[in-house]
Amino acid sequence: MKLPDSGQPRPTPEPTPAKSAASTATGKVAVEALDARQLLDQLQLRQSQQVLAKVTRVLEKTGSLPEQLLLDVRGKPLVVNSDAKLQPGDWLSMVRIGNELRLMEQLQGGNTPQARIAQQLAQHLPWQHRLDQGLAQLSQLLNSSASQASPLQQLNASALESVRSALQSLVQHLPKAGELTPGTNSDPIQTLRKWVQDSGLFAESRLTRSPEGAQTDLKLALGRVVAALLTAQGEQPEAFNRYTPMTSDDLVQSPLQFPQAVSTQMPVARQDTMTTGQMLRLLAGMLNRITVNQLHSQTLTTRTTVDGPAAPTWLLELPWLDTQEQPRTAQLRLERHDPDDNNQAQRARRKVTEWRLTLSLDLDEAGAVTFEAALQHQQISTRIWADKTDTLRQANEELPALRKRLTELGLEVVELECRRGQPQTARTQLDHRLVDIKA
Repeated sequence: MKLPDSGQPRPTPEPTPAKSAASTATGKVAVEALDARQLLDQLQLRQSQQVLAKVTRVLEKTGSLPEQLLLDVRGKPLVVNSDAKLQPGDWLSMVRIGNELRLMEQLQGGNTPQARIAQQLAQHLPWQHRLDQGLAQLSQLLNSSASQASPLQQLNASALESVRSALQSLVQHLPKAGELTPGTNSDPIQTLRKWVQDSGLFAESRLTRSPEGAQTDLKLALGRVVAALLTAQGEQPEAFNRYTPMTSDDLVQSPLQFPQAVSTQMPVARQDTMTTGQMLRLLAGMLNRITVNQLHSQTLTTRTTVDGPAAPTWLLELPWLDTQEQPRTAQLRLERHDPDDNNQAQRARRKVTEWRLTLSLDLDEAGAVTFEAALQHQQISTRIWADKTDTLRQANEELPALRKRLTELGLEVVELECRRGQPQTARTQLDHRLVDIKA
């Protein structure tokens, strides 16, 4: 492949004479020496670094020139001449050698890690059920299990005890509002760490490392309720795949929005009419919700953007019990941004990883509240968003106390402010079988 002399988005307007042509047999891309270096530096490609490129369009062939292709490389367009017959949607593995891009291999769409993750994500995406609503229904079922109207009374004594035990284990391990408050008997830092660990996002990893240490994991706890219900009905584990998951309308309409403004209003569920089959459908939707968060996190972690390389990202929904013992969920987005060696502005600064945290929750009286924080070394910037005027006023009144507490922790507060409304969050869009890496 060879980059044409025109049509490229270049850093400088004046071209220099071309040095040499490339061999199409080896798939080299040769360009004017200065232009090639600038373009590849602009793509933030280091020497011997591999990168995936996607053929987005086959341009019109003119005269005796080779066929022109428009590639998407790290979210930026790149026009190349090519004698190879490629189609839109083809994926190429390329490596930077000097000031050239060398074609390593042509990949099938489904063979890239991003494609495999996206295919799984697309399969689970339409079948999500809100965790707070599902946990509320399961909690009500547990509390009413002694009633003759409870669907659990359809089970024999042994099966009933097994299902009740699995439900109790699920609910009793949810953290309570008071446990997260400083000054209580519990350590809020340890509670928060365990809260994150048990969210379900790391279920398979924790189970592989320590089967005994993952007993309180949310995803595995839901799986134990499923297993108990299937056993009670005399069904094998694979029978669970035949149950159509229950879904929540807001997750169907905005399946990849995270954090997502959620309503605290709980639908009134008639527990006396819920069958064990419907319980399994509910559990399937809740498990899909956690799985979507896992796959979505992997998608964002492996994506590249025009702003730089991928940033490891974790999307977690953290269930908890409010003061009325009602299940709620807080949405947490955690990103790690490592220093970029190719960015001059960042080279001038201290090379320290920056952590960005977004925590969103909806409270009865305070309404929707979102906390944004960026921590780099000992410097922290914090922003609080609130929908309600009264909540915004109260948050502003608490800012001096918050600044003092942060300073006592040894942090330098760079920014601390409150704003009305909710922050805009990036939305991941699906592009055919692939998740858009530019989201």
